[in-house]
Amino acid sequence: MTDENRLISSNKRQNERENIALRPQRLSDITGQDKVRENLQIMLDAARNRKEPISHILFYGPPGLGKTSLAFVIANEMGANIRITAGPSIERAGDLAAILTHLKQGDILFIDEIHRLGRAVEEILYPAMEDFALDIVIGKGPAAKNVRLNLPRFTVIGATTRLSLLAGPLRDRFGARFRLDFYDQKAMAQIITRAAGLLKIGIEPEGTLEIARRARGTPRIAIRLLERVRDYAQTRADGVITGEVAIKALDLLDIDPLGLDDVDRRILRTIIEKFNGGPVGLSTIGASISEDSATIMDVYEPFLLQLGFLARTNRGRIVTRHAYTHLGIPIPDTPPQDEEISDQPPLF
Repeated sequence: MTDENRLISSNKRQNERENIALRPQRLSDITGQDKVRENLQIMLDAARNRKEPISHILFYGPPGLGKTSLAFVIANEMGANIRITAGPSIERAGDLAAILTHLKQGDILFIDEIHRLGRAVEEILYPAMEDFALDIVIGKGPAAKNVRLNLPRFTVIGATTRLSLLAGPLRDRFGARFRLDFYDQKAMAQIITRAAGLLKIGIEPEGTLEIARRARGTPRIAIRLLERVRDYAQTRADGVITGEVAIKALDLLDIDPLGLDDVDRRILRTIIEKFNGGPVGLSTIGASISEDSATIMDVYEPFLLQLGFLARTNRGRIVTRHAYTHLGIPIPDTPPQDEEISDQPPLF
């Protein structure tokens, strides 16, 4: 199964249309991320008092946590127009130049997956962010001329899931950088309650908590699960999401109480049953379940590490006692031996 097809994937699907009505409009509508909200509120108040655009902002963290929504909230709070693009969409320096020359005073340029900008495009963005100027070359050879065009003061809001891939000079040009973390269950429950109200879905507190428990701390997943449980409630129940209805619907979707799906559990069981709990290398795990090792590391492993079900060693991955307990498998008397069952050099 690819990450694109997983119901609990935090990445946005290509054919998935986001319900714009669920997106928060003001900073007060946002639940969770308390420190980020407080710092943004200070920046917004100060910028409005000075009657100038807000500083360039970079949001980073796992997908599905609201980086795009925060960009729209900032635009609404500042009363500014927002232009949206993505790093992979800007292939040439001329593409970015065309976007920048159409910006007006106070506009916001939101660049999603900004770490995927090409080097030539970044060189155009540096003076635009720092000096609000656009340097272009007209002509070729000895007759070429460098022309600098002044740009109105605008704000760049960048979003990335891979901060380490962002070039240092570009990272340093952002006046503020905020990391978005996974939401706790209380915040998730509030997000689900708000979404259910906007979608006019009948839901009881027990149903809300059951969905929140299995949403992996990610609002995008929570909304997706809410919609699927709604479908179940409308066809197999009386239309109201109770705790019992939510449990039946999510069990039918093969999502357990901690938010693990079939692939997550298969990875854990493979390490336990075939390799005595590890240590075992990623490519060996991948070959055992017919999955690419890079996909395991980037897609499946982070949440298992977050739960404490997997541990990284210099010889490979080890399943912890917590995973044995969750899967209902007896914990072995002797812990996994630190012997190499890996066909690749250590990654960490």
